[in-house]
Amino acid sequence: MTATTAVTTLAPAITPTPAITAVNPVLRVAPAAPAEAAAHFRACLVFHADVSDVAAALAAGGDPGFAVLDSRSTESWDQGHIPGAVHLPTSLIPEQAEQLLDKDVPVVTYCWGPGCNGATRAALALAELGYRVKEMLGGFEYWVREGFAFDTGEGPERRAVDPLTAPVAAAHCGC
Repeated sequence: MTATTAVTTLAPAITPTPAITAVNPVLRVAPAAPAEAAAHFRACLVFHADVSDVAAALAAGGDPGFAVLDSRSTESWDQGHIPGAVHLPTSLIPEQAEQLLDKDVPVVTYCWGPGCNGATRAALALAELGYRVKEMLGGFEYWVREGFAFDTGEGPERRAVDPLTAPVAAAHCGC
């Protein structure tokens, strides 16, 4: 049997996946199979927490089961931070985390907002020290934009809900 014959013999056993040739840029790359998509989105929820979910857990009273960590500078902290959060700038995590955080309690990190990866760097530093950690999507920016109360160096504050980030007249967005 020649090499050409072997290829011809194997060819019928290979079933090509139908290519999506749509002009639509959304479908230019086909969506993942449902099982792959479920695994991906489950993993996203393992690593991230939503601002409104963090706020709801904190507002429920009692122990929410996690600590909130603000990884920004002291100047940023004084400008505004989530009530009850632990202030620990990312650069100080290796030397101070064990004095401020319990390794048995998951930590939710945040920084300024979606354009900043400070919370990601803080989460990485904590994970490398053995903490279970999630990053709060949207950071302090979305905490404020969704109308949740925050503390400043001059006392508590709250701003109106930004209608592009949260419902103005409802308790939650329903998502």
